[in-house]
Amino acid sequence: MFEWHKEAQKKWDDRADYWNQNSQEMWDEGSRSTILPFFKKHVQSPCKVLDVGCGDGYGSYKLNQNGYYVTGLDISGQMIEKAKTRGETNKLNFVQGDVRELAFSNHEFDAIMAINSLEWTEVPLKALLELKRVVKLGGYLCIGLLGPTAMPRANSFPRLYEEEVICNTMMPWELEQLATENGLTVIDGHGVYKKDVTTRHLEGLPNQMKQALTFMWVFMMRKNEALEK
Repeated sequence: MFEWHKEAQKKWDDRADYWNQNSQEMWDEGSRSTILPFFKKHVQSPCKVLDVGCGDGYGSYKLNQNGYYVTGLDISGQMIEKAKTRGETNKLNFVQGDVRELAFSNHEFDAIMAINSLEWTEVPLKALLELKRVVKLGGYLCIGLLGPTAMPRANSFPRLYEEEVICNTMMPWELEQLATENGLTVIDGHGVYKKDVTTRHLEGLPNQMKQALTFMWVFMMRKNEALEK
């Protein structure tokens, strides 16, 4: 029987070595290089951050180096093994876990970072509600979602042949609507683009059109305090 999240775990176990060879470049110079400055603009250190889908832990490590107390979580045991080689302290630790059922208390974290994580879940709403549960009232969620031009979205193509897939084809504007309908406020966002897209292509475009050209759209959301009281 096909089980989405077990297949996802296997996929990322199998890709752990490849990811480990490339993650530092992605965070330092590549597609993820704008995320930490964006995060720091909204979330002040020191505070307690959960990094969901942390992979080999390099993004968590960078957050920690900037003064945050970080717990990195990934569904892949192989990824977590590699993450732990970065060195764990009382300010940086790594755990294997599933975003559908997080082993943390309500309101435990000041902020969450989840980059390219929700699109690998079978029911994104369930994952989003778990993230919302463990972040404090008024806390922040930095969520990066693969955009329409991202090559990894090809993982969902076999669904057209009625094959089982483990990549969700959710669009940035769909995630935004899902978030706002479930007690989150989108307060900021920015796009990551392939080199063919320049500033002049984006001038004057509304957000949805900008999102349509993205490799990844990064949201900053906030948990609504009023709706929880």
